[in-house]
Amino acid sequence: MDRMQEDTWGTISLKNAVKKTSWRWAAVCLLVMSGIPTLSPAALCQDYRVGTWKTPQTIQPFFYEHYLSSTQHVEVYSFTNPADQKLALLAGSLDMCGTTLSLAIHAASRGEPVVVVSSLCNKCSALVVKKDGPITSVAELRGRRIGYVPGTMHEILLRETLSQAGINPDTEARLTRVDFFDMGIALAGGGIDAFLSGEPFPSLASREGYGIILAYPYFEDTIGTINAGMLVTQQAIRNNPGMVHDLVKAHALATEYLATHKQQWLEQASTFGTSIEVLEMAVPNMELAWYMDETFVARARALGERMQKLGLIDNQPDYDRLFDLSFVRTVQEDIRLDKTAGQ
Repeated sequence: MDRMQEDTWGTISLKNAVKKTSWRWAAVCLLVMSGIPTLSPAALCQDYRVGTWKTPQTIQPFFYEHYLSSTQHVEVYSFTNPADQKLALLAGSLDMCGTTLSLAIHAASRGEPVVVVSSLCNKCSALVVKKDGPITSVAELRGRRIGYVPGTMHEILLRETLSQAGINPDTEARLTRVDFFDMGIALAGGGIDAFLSGEPFPSLASREGYGIILAYPYFEDTIGTINAGMLVTQQAIRNNPGMVHDLVKAHALATEYLATHKQQWLEQASTFGTSIEVLEMAVPNMELAWYMDETFVARARALGERMQKLGLIDNQPDYDRLFDLSFVRTVQEDIRLDKTAGQ
């Protein structure tokens, strides 16, 4: 395992580390192709393609290579939305990608051969209103203009939040389509009265002084705090389970490292364009994740039921096929054994 040592991580930039690892991988492959007659280069030199967003809560793939072997190389491709990632995955251009759970459920309900093999992040959403404005509770959003992005996890959370406050989202609130990057400007300028989106936008609104966080849309009795996961195809699991295992293990180890090394996490996340000061504010509302269990799947079922009720899907997917818990269970045991061996 090529894990970056803790005492040197702070002095080596991720860019340089990846560059060094990539050169090492290339050198190893050249040696293999020229000097080992008994094993094929393809069997020893593995090139993986992973998609994700450039956000603090979906950062783990950028660290995978530190937890893969010397003959494994990962190329990380950044996307602006999960739908494009899924399309690239199904087209064979990616081996694994991030996904919101709502998108995974939507895809599976249409018969698309996708499988969630690990969690990616939990929480990360907030409902924001104008600072010093008239709205001090969710109930006071009745009749107000609320910014959201249709078809996203945030739409479901927004509708759930309004419904639990006794507000019919379709008839008693003015849901207004606004791009994530424009929500702050729309709120500050009076174009909307509130918005629900993912971090770091809620914390940015609070930091810059034009917004305050009104509520966190998490419901322990139904959806909980689930948010996103890592997606592969059914074909990948059939044809290359070893690859899926290795990527899930790299994801788990990267998640564990970043969760316990906040400064390294935020320093790298700040290179995506958000200041560390804003990220520090957002940290309590962001949870990096990898493990999932039956409770996780039960909450995903509750999410799917809510999506069908809202008309976002026509039928429920086969959740036993959509979620494969075997990889995280195996990786959990691998990590336990590795820790035991290292004692």
